[in-house]
Amino acid sequence: MRGRPPKAAGGGRRGRLRQLTARDRFTLTLMAGIPTLITVAFVWVPAVASVVLSFSSWSGYGDFSTIQWVGLENYRNIFTIYPEFQPAIEHNLAWLAVFFCVPAPLGLFLAVQLDKQIRFSRIYQSILFLPVVLSLALIGFMTELIFSPTQGLVNNLTGHADHHVIDWLGDPHLNIWAVMVMACWRQTGYVMVLFLAGLKSVDPSQKEAAALDGAGGWQTFRHVVWPALRPINVVVLVVTVIESLRAFDIVYVINKGTDGLELLSVLVTDNIIGEASRIGFGSALATILLVISLVFIVPYLISMFRKDERA
Repeated sequence: MRGRPPKAAGGGRRGRLRQLTARDRFTLTLMAGIPTLITVAFVWVPAVASVVLSFSSWSGYGDFSTIQWVGLENYRNIFTIYPEFQPAIEHNLAWLAVFFCVPAPLGLFLAVQLDKQIRFSRIYQSILFLPVVLSLALIGFMTELIFSPTQGLVNNLTGHADHHVIDWLGDPHLNIWAVMVMACWRQTGYVMVLFLAGLKSVDPSQKEAAALDGAGGWQTFRHVVWPALRPINVVVLVVTVIESLRAFDIVYVINKGTDGLELLSVLVTDNIIGEASRIGFGSALATILLVISLVFIVPYLISMFRKDERA
């Protein structure tokens, strides 16, 4: 007896859609449409506008007819005669490297320890995650208190508050590292929670099988846990890149991102809403920042789309 011909892959889906009432369809349209409109209006439109305006010279005053198109002149000036650009790039790259080398592995280590269900693990988790709920602006104020030359915690603990004072935030060779210490303190808890979520999805039976085969703790982590964390690793990679490139509040609170604390985000703000109000020049800086972030984010999106296609 011949079986029934298989239904088209989308047949069942279309059938379920036909069962929806007009009210359900309207509700689904609102639920999908409103977030899409908000995302397009506040993310995609400004991003595209920044790329377009980066080829222009415009003060931001007057209508669009006052815009003068200058081609690649803004980019040429940024790379040749803009002295703040090179230290800003170096600081952003140093920020990115430090975030990869300190908060990422430290967050993973803390997550693995807390996943062992040690005593008071919930309390430890809450304490370690507490800095994440603090804004970077508040972290900046805390940085000023901790690294103050005469009344700061660090100089008083090391005995440099009265003599041989170390100006952690005033010295352009030291302040970026002092700020990154506080930024890493906040970022570690964020990464820890991400890895904790990934560790909860690891199949316990695989760990037990590895233990029965004689694998130690390190071997189990290397051959069982780490491969299972691959999706979370990609998320941590993207989050680390985004957090390192969007750093702004913490340095702006301290000295408005000058004298050793230059960052691309600060340069964009100074040129777009500063006294000069160079919209085109600031948009060119924002476009460079966007390109740097896309170098890391696009591979993540490609891997996610390929995973969905295989599924």
